Amino acid sequence: MLPSVPQWATVALEPQERVVTAELCWDGGRVDATDDHTIASLKPLTVATSVDAGARPLLRYSDADTGRTLGTLRLTQAGSIVMGDASINLYKVAGGGHQCLPRPLREWTAWRQNRNMLRHRATNHLNMAPAAAQQLMVSYLCPRPVVLVSVDTETHRNIFPMDLIGPLAHAGLFTLALRSSNVSEGVMRDVGRVALSHPPASMKAEVYGLARHHKDALARWEDLSLPVVPSGEFGIPALASALRVQELTIVHSVVVGSHTFFVARVASSELRHAGAQLHHTAGFHQYERTRRGMPFPEV
Repeated sequence: MLPSVPQWATVALEPQERVVTAELCWDGGRVDATDDHTIASLKPLTVATSVDAGARPLLRYSDADTGRTLGTLRLTQAGSIVMGDASINLYKVAGGGHQCLPRPLREWTAWRQNRNMLRHRATNHLNMAPAAAQQLMVSYLCPRPVVLVSVDTETHRNIFPMDLIGPLAHAGLFTLALRSSNVSEGVMRDVGRVALSHPPASMKAEVYGLARHHKDALARWEDLSLPVVPSGEFGIPALASALRVQELTIVHSVVVGSHTFFVARVASSELRHAGAQLHHTAGFHQYERTRRGMPFPEV
């Protein structure tokens, strides 16, 4: 009987620990994009990068230690965002797959996961087509850190988890892809400032508990069950036990499909504690590493 491989794995990794590399490849060129690609939208599944990789590049994920290819995504150019001397290129995901599981198990796992997604589509918060969800999991071969995003004004305050975040290093930018239905989306556009708290992996339950604030803002910071302290420059309440707190100045925002894509610059970054951070990766990636005797610590 074939084993059951979970769709996602929640793991503990040291901040900045590089276990997988990402490379953009196109005719006549290739570039390390490990720190220069993010997800801009889930529907349609869209990748953003400050690298101009032509019309139809390949995004290849490889094990950082062995160089073995773990998975690939085929991309199609879908436009660009120009901001002064910086440019962000948007690519729709046209296809892709992974090599983390033996073929019979890979096919069985995809079939089982796709069936479950279709059965529970009404309650699945991703609400993506199964093929796109499988491609999204490939993008999580680079484990994604989970952060808590704080926004604070006189009339609106909130804190909620996100993992569709990341740097576009070549352009010196940082991005967040937030569902346009999020209750704080308009406030973030207007105020142009947020704080990111990087939580330790041990706080998984508490972090997940804050997901309800994607729909319902906080009435008062005093109602929050977790201690918060002001961020360094902006004074936005941030998680007191955060490993790192970053302050972002939002310089641009645009709706990309299902999400609002925020482009920001890092105004400050303060390391506060040492420890492993909460990350998400694909279940088949954790299975592959477990089979090699190198599993990520799970939480």
